[in-house]
Amino acid sequence: MAKEEEEQEYLFKIVVIGDSAVGKSNLLSRFARDEFDLHSKATVGVEFQTQVLEVDGKEVKAQVWDTAGQERFRAVTSAYYRGAVGALIVYDISRRTTFDSVKRWLEELDTHCDTTVARMLVGNKCDLENIRDVSVDDGKSLADEEGLFFIETSALDSTNVNAAFEIVIREIYNNISRKVLNSDSYKAKLSVNRVSLVNDSSKQNKGALSCCS
Repeated sequence: MAKEEEEQEYLFKIVVIGDSAVGKSNLLSRFARDEFDLHSKATVGVEFQTQVLEVDGKEVKAQVWDTAGQERFRAVTSAYYRGAVGALIVYDISRRTTFDSVKRWLEELDTHCDTTVARMLVGNKCDLENIRDVSVDDGKSLADEEGLFFIETSALDSTNVNAAFEIVIREIYNNISRKVLNSDSYKAKLSVNRVSLVNDSSKQNKGALSCCS
């Protein structure tokens, strides 16, 4: 049984969503390859990167999908939400309109995801403090209201990029662990183990009694 657990592979699908030009592709490339492209163009369709991390001694593969934010691609990308267990909802701290779109992206996420999704609200481009249009408090308030994790990042200078993904991955891992602990098969296994322990204990007690008699 221990060998099976050691060989178990964790593959988590995570989507990065938000309006166009909020920096989704650069967040992904900074996380997966530690790269930043000043001249990155709008993503056409969907692409993904895979990053391997270790959580509690287990190897976890995070398959991170970059979904195009432009409205004309929404019908294409909706299928890619299915199976997602984590999401980063990204806005640009220097453009209020991208923050105002967050609730719509959350609604889309809820529509297309039928599992528990670890959700992180990301205020990207925090290096643009001099032209900030969304306060940290506004971000925190929305995250509290919607039950999201919250962090501000800069794909340009790497601030909090790894932390944003790692927090989501850790929460997915915790969600799955809780689900396993609460599953009927796990409870049945515990029950079998308890019966086995009781029987073993009973045999030992009988042995002890026969020795003493």
